[in-house]
Amino acid sequence: MTDLVTGPTPQTDTSVSPQGGDSCDIDAPTYAWAPEEPAAKKRHLGLWLGIPGGVVAAAAAVLSLILIAPGTAVAGVPVGGLTVGAAADALQARLAGTTVELETADGVATVTGADLGATVDARALAEAAFAAHPMWNVTQWNSAPIDADVAIDATQAEESLRSAAGAAYVDPVDATVAFDAASASYVTTPATEGAGLDLATVRAALEDAFTSGAGTARIDATVVPVEAAVTTPEADAAVGRLNGLLDTVGFYVGDERTVPVDRAVAASWLTVSDVDGDIALAADAGAIQATVDTLPSLVDRAPVNATVVTNSAGETLRELTAGLAGRSLDDTSSIASAFAAQLAGGDAAYRLTVAETPFQTTALYRHIDVNLSTQRAVLYENDQVVQSWAVSSGLPGTATPTGNFEVFAHVSMQDMGCGPTSAYCTKDVPWVTYFAPDVGFHGAYWHNNFGNPMSHGCVNMPVSQAKFVFDWAPNGTEVSVHPCASPTAGGGGCCSIRPLRRFR
Repeated sequence: MTDLVTGPTPQTDTSVSPQGGDSCDIDAPTYAWAPEEPAAKKRHLGLWLGIPGGVVAAAAAVLSLILIAPGTAVAGVPVGGLTVGAAADALQARLAGTTVELETADGVATVTGADLGATVDARALAEAAFAAHPMWNVTQWNSAPIDADVAIDATQAEESLRSAAGAAYVDPVDATVAFDAASASYVTTPATEGAGLDLATVRAALEDAFTSGAGTARIDATVVPVEAAVTTPEADAAVGRLNGLLDTVGFYVGDERTVPVDRAVAASWLTVSDVDGDIALAADAGAIQATVDTLPSLVDRAPVNATVVTNSAGETLRELTAGLAGRSLDDTSSIASAFAAQLAGGDAAYRLTVAETPFQTTALYRHIDVNLSTQRAVLYENDQVVQSWAVSSGLPGTATPTGNFEVFAHVSMQDMGCGPTSAYCTKDVPWVTYFAPDVGFHGAYWHNNFGNPMSHGCVNMPVSQAKFVFDWAPNGTEVSVHPCASPTAGGGGCCSIRPLRRFR
C-alpha cells in the first residue's frame, strides 16, 4: 500500500460541492494518493564486460583444433597457423614458382615448377603436417620440417626445356621397316639416337630448391642420349615376323599350301606403320581380292582314282597311281576381308573350306607263271595275259627250282659266280628280280637260245624283257614255277626236278 502524505502547502478549496451544499471546513488540508517511486535497477556491468573474452577464448580453442602448429614447415614452406586446405594451396603455389637455372653452352636457361608441370601431393602433405603437428599440441610447435617428393610431367617438361634450351636437343630418327624387292624380303633401316636434357637431373634440382626453401637452384645442363620411339631391335623383330609371314603366305587346304602367294605380291598387300612407337601391320582386302578371284581355277579339281598292284590276298604291293580326292571351293565372297584381318594379326596361312569327292581305287593282281616244260614265262594282270616270252631255265644239274614263290629283291646289275671256287663267272648281269634263294629272272646278253635250258638255275630272258619284269613285278609278286611234264632220264631234254640249290 502507498503512504498517505500531506502536501507542504495546505490548499483551501472554495468551490461548491457537487451536492450543491456549502463546502465544509474550508480551512482543512486536502489529501491525495502519490505513485510509488520505482526501485533502482541493478547493473550487470561485470557480466557484459566478461562475454567478449570468453568468445575469443572459445574461438581460439576451436581454431586450435583445425590449424597447423606454429613453426611447422613442409618442404621449406611455412604452414603454421594455416588450415589443411590453405597449407596445400601454399605448397603448390610455392612449387609452381620454384625455378631451376640450367647452365648450357648457349647461356643460362630458366624454367619454373609450373613450366615443368611439377606437382606434389600437397593435400596429403598438409594433412600429414596437421596430423603430426596440430596447433592444440604445443609440444609440436616449431618442429622439424617435413620433406616432400616432387614429380614432373615428362611431356610438359620436355616441351618447356626445348623452348628454353633448344640447342641441347637433337631429335632421334626412328628405325624403319620396308620391303626390298631385290631380296624379296623385309629389311631394317637402323634408328639414329638423339640427345636431350636429363629430366631426372632437372627434377632433382627442382625438388632440392623447393624442399630447402631456397626457391632457386642452378645446375649444369646434363645432356643424355634420347632413344628413338622405334628402336633398331624393335624393327628387327618386326622384320623377322614379316619375313615369317612371307615364308608361309598362301591359301591352304588342310596342311597343303594349295595356292602359294608370291612374296612381292604379298608385300604389296601389306602396310607397315609406326603407331605411337609400335610397328603396326595392316592389309588391303581390295588388293587381296585379285588373287581370291583366281582361287576356283587353282583349287577345284576332279578326283584322281588310285591304281595299286596287289597279291592274291588283295594286299597292296605297290601304288602305281596315288589316289586324289576331288574338291570344289566354297563361297569366296568373304575370303579377302577375312584374310586381311588374319594377316594384320600375323597369320599368313589362310585355310580354305572345300567340298571333297572321294576317289576310287583300281587293284591290279599281278603274278608270273613259269612253265619249265614249254620254257615260257607268262605275266598275268587280273588273270589277263600281259606278256608271254620264251625263257631259258636251268640246265640239268642246275635246274630251276619249282613251286610257289614271291619276289623279294631287285638288283639292277651284278656279277654272278666269279667266286674263288665258282665254276663260272658272268660279269654285269642286268635286271635281276629274285624270287627264290639265289634264283631270279635276269637278262642274258651272252646267248640268244631262249626256249631251251641254258642257265645255272636262274630264268634267263632277253635284256629288254628282264627290264620289263624288273619294273613290273614289285616285291611280293607271286611266282609259280611248274615242273617239266615228262623229264628225260639222265637230265637230258627238259629239266629235271630237284631240291633248291644256289645258282651259279
